Amino acid sequence: MSTSVRTSTFPRSSILVLGSNYIQSLLPATLISQIESLLESHRIAEANDLAEQQRRKLQAQLSADADEADELRYVFQRIGFQCLSETLFEDAGRNLMAGEVDPRAVVSYFPEYRGSLFGPEDSIDMFTGVADHLPEHDSVHDIIVQNLVRNYSPHLKPNTREAPPTVELKKILVSEAQTMLETLLGMWRRKRKTDGIQGLANREDVRKVVDTALGKLFALQDRRSELQSLVEEQNDVVLSEIEDTLIKSKNYSALCRLFSQRGEEAKLLNAWSRLADGVWSDPDIKDPLSSMFAFLSEKRDRALSYNWGLWFTKRDPERGLKLLMAAREGKRTGKAEEDLALLQKIRDVNPNAALQFLEYLVLQRRSSDREMHMQLASSCVDQLLACLSDEATERLWRAKASSYASSASSATTPFLTYFASTTPDSEHKRVRLKTVLFLQGSTLYNPELIRHRLVDHEKNLALETAILDGKLGQHRSALTTLVQSLRDSPSAEAYCTLGGEVINARIAQAVGESYDLHPWAALVTGANSKSSNKVGAVPLGRLKTVDAQLKKSLLRILLEVYMSSGDSAPDRTARLLNSQGMNLNVVDVISLVPPDWPVHVLSTFLARSFRRSLHCQHEGQIFKAISLGQNLEVMERTWLVLREQGAVVEEAMDDDDDSDDGEVDEKAEGLLDEKTTLQLEEHPTHDVADIDIDEAVNQHLGVHSVDGRDLDVR
Repeated sequence: MSTSVRTSTFPRSSILVLGSNYIQSLLPATLISQIESLLESHRIAEANDLAEQQRRKLQAQLSADADEADELRYVFQRIGFQCLSETLFEDAGRNLMAGEVDPRAVVSYFPEYRGSLFGPEDSIDMFTGVADHLPEHDSVHDIIVQNLVRNYSPHLKPNTREAPPTVELKKILVSEAQTMLETLLGMWRRKRKTDGIQGLANREDVRKVVDTALGKLFALQDRRSELQSLVEEQNDVVLSEIEDTLIKSKNYSALCRLFSQRGEEAKLLNAWSRLADGVWSDPDIKDPLSSMFAFLSEKRDRALSYNWGLWFTKRDPERGLKLLMAAREGKRTGKAEEDLALLQKIRDVNPNAALQFLEYLVLQRRSSDREMHMQLASSCVDQLLACLSDEATERLWRAKASSYASSASSATTPFLTYFASTTPDSEHKRVRLKTVLFLQGSTLYNPELIRHRLVDHEKNLALETAILDGKLGQHRSALTTLVQSLRDSPSAEAYCTLGGEVINARIAQAVGESYDLHPWAALVTGANSKSSNKVGAVPLGRLKTVDAQLKKSLLRILLEVYMSSGDSAPDRTARLLNSQGMNLNVVDVISLVPPDWPVHVLSTFLARSFRRSLHCQHEGQIFKAISLGQNLEVMERTWLVLREQGAVVEEAMDDDDDSDDGEVDEKAEGLLDEKTTLQLEEHPTHDVADIDIDEAVNQHLGVHSVDGRDLDVR
């Protein structure tokens, strides 16, 4: 580092002697000259006393002269650097502080703290006399070695570098030099508060040197508390200069703090990750994972959340998924290809976390990608079969199906409700509930492939098998499974009512409410997966209209299955006929009933059917009477209009006037029905529809055709 010199002021004289060719002046001995003389004779203590006397003198004055103040700073700096040359570090520090020397001049003698904060091209302001007497050595270490050699060589063997006394003395002197530097730098940090903005202490280049050198000193001396205080306060530490020092000294807490202050997000996260992985260790950072998660959650940077979310899923899957989901929430729309790629990356790191993320995409983000739905369906079946591989679980599920079939609950309670309410809460129970809800609610997976995987487990998974058969349109198989394997009449009847769905929305919602499976139940109910509707409050958006013909077809199949189910067939058939009689054809039912069944099984159904037919007949008669009355009213109004307009009503022609060859009389051909003409004039845009009178009358009168013969039910 070069120095910009400042010339010291000259003393003033009041006595001049004039000669023929000269002028002489009587000058008093100046402070500088006295100090210089004392220092040349190595009388440092006397020089220091003289400088202190002058400082007290100036402090006693109300206002100090600027030149006198510069003179005092000059002598203190001269004494300070002279003490530094002679390894009197305590005296050097005190005098250099009094002389307000630029701290960079002192730091330059400590290469381990100086680093690359400044180089030879940088310059500082310094008095000429001080610059001429600076220590010639490059470092304090060299100054100490040179003084030891000068004072003790060749008296110590083998040499001053290796002799134990000088080695120990060297350590002491190095420690004193560091203490001197710390005190000087600390003074300059405190001086910032008293100096003005333009003062030397507040210059940016000076602040950087002071704070960085002081931080390195604390780090290398393992003074963690002082270092932490330094970085917590406002500072101008140069991160690139101190980073390696903090890593080598394992002061990772201070390093992370500086990374955070300087906005080095990537380095900060990398440092925390090393602490979390155990590569680094710092007692001041007890939970780096929490720090990382809080930082990423607050930052809300999608790229950072994706990158570190994958890293988190291996160490803390819950937090990792939260980060990934938060990043995914920020996108209004997302391509399925991107989601699948991310899902595969998570699966490579943590398969369990990948399953949770897949559930999130399908159940909460409502992805319509068929591949995702198929993956989730396969995963549910994998878990279901894994539960069945446990002998205790397999026995429990088989016992539940058996107890349900033999209980009175099967007549009124669906099997799913019975299973959910009577099975002890466990993971395998929740797995089955999730699987049932997903298989019923999703329409985007391949039911044929899933059905094939359950072939060997149809007895234990009858409900799931029925759901898949319904998805495949194999209605007879699905109803047979529900009725004969499960004895689940309520679900079988709901299957017909819903057009092929085993689980209705109310049951799904009840299960979701009871076991906190809202996203899974929402697939069936069609509600928002995040909502918590009350049980029974099925959203109207889910209600759908089932084709009447399909409903009647399914009820007929169910009726046939009931009638072939053995001893319990009459009772279940009677309940079905009583509840769904309006959707069943009485002729079809009678033709299916076995001849040995008692009459009372069908009595209620037949009575209601006859009553309905009679009602239709009477209703048809009422409609006919109303129509006749309306026709008479129209005829009455028409007659009045035609009479007012002078229309002529022709008499009916005699039979004798009809031609044998079927030709129509020209006069008769020109006649029109007056009522039809009037209606066309009043309503010229109305269309005329053909009505099959016989079919309409038969429908109102309840006339049915059996074997080509009309059967009038009255």
